[in-house]
Amino acid sequence: MTELTPSAIADLRVAATVLLSAFAMSHLLALVYVWTHQGLSFSQSFVQTLVMSSVVTAMMMLTIGNNLVWGIGMVGAMALVRFRTNLRDPRDMVFVFAALVSGIAAGTRAYGLGAVGTSAFCLVAIYLAKVPFAAGKSFDGLLRYTAPWEGQVHDAANVLLRRHCRQFVLATVREVRQGEASEHVYHVRFRRDESRGELARELAAVAGLSGVALLMEDTRVEI
Repeated sequence: MTELTPSAIADLRVAATVLLSAFAMSHLLALVYVWTHQGLSFSQSFVQTLVMSSVVTAMMMLTIGNNLVWGIGMVGAMALVRFRTNLRDPRDMVFVFAALVSGIAAGTRAYGLGAVGTSAFCLVAIYLAKVPFAAGKSFDGLLRYTAPWEGQVHDAANVLLRRHCRQFVLATVREVRQGEASEHVYHVRFRRDESRGELARELAAVAGLSGVALLMEDTRVEI
């Protein structure tokens, strides 16, 4: 059995420190991603990828070291790999990049810089998730109903819209039922939260109106 030399033991300790540092920083990034995630397209495999990518990057940096030839060879090998996974949210791409950078910081043994940078990135991510930064929207949802072409039905609907909505804009009108009725779609912005249910109930009670549907918009939901 080959006995480990003191230099080999020192190299193993450095490698263990580097990999553990990369794991700790990327694990923090993954936790912050889970805490601040908004929307429906949550993927457990993506969260695990954040942790693994940082560890792999740190191992790659250890392998390359200061050898320029090995670095060029590694770049050539990576160029042969085609990544076909599409990230729907640009925010996910930033988290992947942050995980890679944390792995590079650990692999180059810049532990202090990696820890400070990772902590700053996490604080910024939490801040942007908790504060409605750049979350402005013009309308709260879409209102859809069907009514006959003739009659006072549309006037009654407009009265209810003015009562419960701060702003409403007619988006589309199209014929339905072989031209006997029309379907109206409005962009609406309510005066208060309770107005949503009140408007839907009062429109449904208007004689002649049918197919009343209210679709609430949320900028955090991917469709």
